[in-house]
Amino acid sequence: MPGQYPNRIKQLPLFDGRFDAYKLEAKDSTVLFASYPPGTSIPPHSHDTDNHGVITRGELILSMNNQTIRVGVGEWYHVPANVEHSALFEVETDEVEFWFV
Repeated sequence: MPGQYPNRIKQLPLFDGRFDAYKLEAKDSTVLFASYPPGTSIPPHSHDTDNHGVITRGELILSMNNQTIRVGVGEWYHVPANVEHSALFEVETDEVEFWFV
């Protein structure tokens, strides 16, 4: 799997979802170390978790609530539970996501 993560992170189980990520489970939350190749598009969807993420390489283009924002390296974003959103990655991107129940 691509991504510039430490070897310890790369030893975590893989996330079984619509993108590549290493999965670290924690009480009442999931932590994902996700990587996206250029051109990755995640169509509109929602989920029952409250998500926070930080971009560690590249850029996220996040569309939510009729707005589109660009989230760069070192910047955090928040997607509330049950809110429809979509994502686009024009460049190779890594991020750490926290999914809270």
